[in-house]
Amino acid sequence: MFAAETLQGPPIEWVSLSPLLILLGGGLTLLVLGALTPRWPRGLYATFSAVVAGAAMVMSFVLWDDITDDGARTMLAGAIAFDRFSMLATITICAAVLLASMIADDYLRREELDGPEIYGLFLMAAIGGVVMGAANDLIVLFLGLEVLSISLYVLAASHRRRIVSQESGIKYFVLGGFSSAFFLYGVALIYGGSGSTNYAAILDSFTRTVQTERTDAFVLAGVALLLVGLAFKVAAVPFHFWTPDVYHGAPTPVTAFMASAAKVAAFAGMLRVLNVALPHWRDDWRPAVWLMALLTVVGGSMLAVVQTDVKRMLAYSSISHAGFILVGVEASGHSAGEPGPGVGVSASMLYLLLYAVLVLGTFAVVTLVSRTGDAQTDLGAFRGLGASKPVLALAMTVLLLAQAGVPFTSGFIAKFGVIQAAVEERSYAIAIIAMVASVIAAFLYLRIMISMWVSDPEPGDDAREAVRVPIGTGLAITVCVGFTLLVGFFPGWVIDASRNATLVVQSLTP
Repeated sequence: MFAAETLQGPPIEWVSLSPLLILLGGGLTLLVLGALTPRWPRGLYATFSAVVAGAAMVMSFVLWDDITDDGARTMLAGAIAFDRFSMLATITICAAVLLASMIADDYLRREELDGPEIYGLFLMAAIGGVVMGAANDLIVLFLGLEVLSISLYVLAASHRRRIVSQESGIKYFVLGGFSSAFFLYGVALIYGGSGSTNYAAILDSFTRTVQTERTDAFVLAGVALLLVGLAFKVAAVPFHFWTPDVYHGAPTPVTAFMASAAKVAAFAGMLRVLNVALPHWRDDWRPAVWLMALLTVVGGSMLAVVQTDVKRMLAYSSISHAGFILVGVEASGHSAGEPGPGVGVSASMLYLLLYAVLVLGTFAVVTLVSRTGDAQTDLGAFRGLGASKPVLALAMTVLLLAQAGVPFTSGFIAKFGVIQAAVEERSYAIAIIAMVASVIAAFLYLRIMISMWVSDPEPGDDAREAVRVPIGTGLAITVCVGFTLLVGFFPGWVIDASRNATLVVQSLTP
């Protein structure tokens, strides 16, 4: 009784936690009311999920201004970082939930799967992603990772009438369990070497104290295992082998969400833990990241061009894009822990924001072309799309050109940013290799465009189900294309936002 009376928890800043609370409240409302009430009117599940994500995103913008005025800080006894880096990650993840909900609406009704579960899992996964981006403690990072991962396991297997969906969920669950074990073992070793799991305390233990017993080996092994766990989540080579099968088997809107929100969360967690907690080991982890970036950007590009299924093509393409982001992570390592950070973190976060929108729009088109059954995702399914749905084909062309990095698109701004960051840190080799890999990957996007606009019709094409463009999915595609072109022509505002977020990341470092 005495211990209970004297126990005092940390103060809770409810307003600062409002994006998380909005997502949590929305997810619980969907799951509880959806189970206790009759089926909601058509489209209301998706509308509710989108409104909740939009409200959390608007609140994140409000908190961004508060951070600008009052400065960054930590919350909950230093477990959560409240800065513009975390707000940028939150805004990106909430935007992904909003767009994914719009894309999933018609798909779920078309597949006779309409219900609150998918949207509730979108919101729960977003909670895990937001926690990962804001985590200032390894245990909190692990909790966010598991909330995100468990939601994605269920989402991948959510199409109950498709065997490949069940297989993708099982594969993701088994391999994800291994990656979580590596991650947790790494946390244990870092704790053993530093005496804490808090980022600031880990840094401080090797900054202001004289080490009488060398424990660097424990921490170094922990960093290696930590990188393995996070590399799995970002689909970096050689930990990418789950990606093509899971992306191909999962329902296409779920694949879009995984390729956007999950990648943002994993990379945000990686950037913060490496740059804030582990800058003392930057000379150790930076070469490993360099090698992963090289293998990922080249391997993803080369394997993508030999595929014939568009979902598998885009899966390997997402691996290649992860390699580009790793180029930015490697560049950030050159100045990790220093008062004047480079542009590696900002370039990576900018890439994540722009790619999240790109990949959602691209998979939205694939969702429509896959037709009833979600099985027609080979190149032949896109044949003649330019003639039957020219506007939709034009939107897909813009998104594919952006993924290839063509100028005047957001994809060019994203790739130019990470390559510039590498060049500024004199990582010339990886910058040149990334540019060559980008040229190789362009062939992949060209194959899809040729199928849409040039390929001759074949017998049986007329008997295929017609491609429909419902309002929700069409609006999501329009938003993605508009954002892609807006940033391509006027990139200054989003570049400034990402750079402002970067400066605040370092302000929490003692």
